[in-house]
Amino acid sequence: MSVAVVRADREARLRNLALLAGLGAWMAYTRLFWPLEAVHATLPACPFLSLTGHPCPFCGGTRSFAYMWDGNLSRSAALYPLGPLMFVCTLLAISVLLAAVVTNRTLEWRFAPSMRRGLFVAGCLPLAVSWSLKLTVLPN
Repeated sequence: MSVAVVRADREARLRNLALLAGLGAWMAYTRLFWPLEAVHATLPACPFLSLTGHPCPFCGGTRSFAYMWDGNLSRSAALYPLGPLMFVCTLLAISVLLAAVVTNRTLEWRFAPSMRRGLFVAGCLPLAVSWSLKLTVLPN
């Protein structure tokens, strides 16, 4: 694996801007979630939950982020075990993307094929554990 900071080409700049805008919008939405919920102005409920009656692997994520904005770590983790970690990682990603946009640089990641598989499994395993907890012991 190698990581390099390189000058951003047009595609990288657009990607960084799009990611920054998307993550920024998501964080703004979750920051305003409770007032928006009070006036019924939130996004629709999870379609998977609506169709099956069971939470999807990401159910509770929005409310988990909203509780993180309020500083309620325990409630955030109870709703979505990966929520607090994802919240912190999102803030870090926004910082890195903002720096990339301002400096016209980007991170270039290179992974060996075997490492890609390992990273995929490493990412799916916590998601599977979190979903198992949601289906068995945690609230929706």
